[in-house]
Amino acid sequence: MKNILDGGEAIVQAFRDLDVDYVMASPGSEWGAVWEAFARQTVNKVKGPTYLSCWHETLAANLAVGYTWATGRMQVVMLHAGVGLMQGSMGIHGARLARVPMVVMSGESLTFGDQDGFDPGAQWYTSLAIRGGPQNIMEPYCKWSNQATSPATLYEHVIRAGELAQRAPTGPTYLNVPIETMMHPWVPPAKLRKVPAPPRHQVAASDIEKVAELLIQAKNPVITTEGIGRDPAGYRALVALAETLAIPVVEGAVADFTNFPKDHPLHQGFAIRPFLDKADVVVLVRSRVPWYPPSKGPKDATVVVIDEAPFHDYMVYQSLQGNLFLEGDVPSTLTALCEAIKASGVNGAKVKGRLAEWSAAHDKLQEELRASRAKARSGKAIHPITLCEALGKTMPDNAVYVDETTTHRGMNQRHVDYKGMQSYYRVPSGLGQGLGTALGVKLADRSRPVVSLIGDGAFLYNPVPQSLGLAKNADLPILIVVYNNDGYAAMRNNQSSYYPDGTGVQHQIFPGHTINGPAYDELVQPFGGVGIKIDDPAELEAGLKKGLKAVENGKTAIVNVTLSP
Repeated sequence: MKNILDGGEAIVQAFRDLDVDYVMASPGSEWGAVWEAFARQTVNKVKGPTYLSCWHETLAANLAVGYTWATGRMQVVMLHAGVGLMQGSMGIHGARLARVPMVVMSGESLTFGDQDGFDPGAQWYTSLAIRGGPQNIMEPYCKWSNQATSPATLYEHVIRAGELAQRAPTGPTYLNVPIETMMHPWVPPAKLRKVPAPPRHQVAASDIEKVAELLIQAKNPVITTEGIGRDPAGYRALVALAETLAIPVVEGAVADFTNFPKDHPLHQGFAIRPFLDKADVVVLVRSRVPWYPPSKGPKDATVVVIDEAPFHDYMVYQSLQGNLFLEGDVPSTLTALCEAIKASGVNGAKVKGRLAEWSAAHDKLQEELRASRAKARSGKAIHPITLCEALGKTMPDNAVYVDETTTHRGMNQRHVDYKGMQSYYRVPSGLGQGLGTALGVKLADRSRPVVSLIGDGAFLYNPVPQSLGLAKNADLPILIVVYNNDGYAAMRNNQSSYYPDGTGVQHQIFPGHTINGPAYDELVQPFGGVGIKIDDPAELEAGLKKGLKAVENGKTAIVNVTLSP
């Protein structure tokens, strides 16, 4: 074709106007027009997003999740046809659960070789076409999915997808762009615009005052949160609110981030159940599943729900049991609550007494954790808690942990000594997304060491060669710590709990438990990384330090730790 502006340029210009940093892509044969636009961007030295090629679709989606989590900035994921969407659907589904804004795009052919002078490739006729269009595949996973039907509307379609993705509730959107639409000549609009950031909606002052007065009068208030740590402003605002009235904070068992300083006297761990019977006010801050079972909420408390959009329409069932709702920008809401409480006047003696009470409870909790660690160290094998403790001793204070464990997640939350804002991320949705998410976090901030905590079962679900290849090619060294207990412990535990007196327990037969995995530490060697195997507790800290040293020297390291069952 002649060197003219076409739909590929419309797409890349929309990316620029959406202020996208990266296009995370798993290449597909429909994207020639976009690649041509990126080539023009390079030759003409036009400022725009960086095209980042991945070797797997799920990796591309997870990379965007991790990057957006760490920066708050929406990115674009480009995949191949309907088959690429199906490969990447796990990562896109995870983005939906985690409310990560993301524009996902793929294409199709409309002419199948029957248009004179244009051959899209026989694969579109033989195997790639999806009846009803690939947008139908994405309906359950995205906020919005559609097809760009005309080159005249293509630019605004991409802009709209980005705007929708960033509106509450945030999440992935999808646009299907046919090859023929991309290759059609495009005339830029007379006026291009930089798309503004989405507005932060404010809660009515009267509602803020009502909840502020409720908290002032409460005798036993408690706060629980899963996701306020998504942004630093929210983290700081929650600390300020809790300190104003000395309200204890309990992080949810499925907390996505570090939401509150674990060494703060008001931090009361990760179990809300002990608080629910006595509490008279329970504040849910970005908590979609604050307790389990869903029906076992507070007995007599007033439940205050603070969220941009508390009802998650992708959830099949959700029971928040809310009495009051503050729906708007959460960091701003928490700040406004704090200011309203201070304006109404705080009983200093009451706050001082409550702080002393919760400080004592926090100290007791720390004593229990120390006792658990001492008991774990007494065995001959490496206990998972001992591994958590060793990570805290060997990793620097600015380390970021990305957790894709199942059985050991609660131990990681309690015993890994991560510090400060954005120091812990829990991988959303199903297994196989930890490495890509960790690489996305590393891409967002290369100055911080990123540690992937991953079970041996979860590791095998990940696109491992693709992730290690990206780590090498994009210079994103990370430390991967494999929690190797040689099996799917969750499967064994489920069988045992469902059938405690069953044949499996009596004869120690658990068919779903067996893995027989590879030598995980050796898998990094073809990619120039460092592999370390540890099965002796005495070698644990030295092995972790060796892995960290490799990362500091620019090499990804896999530390394969053999754990006690």
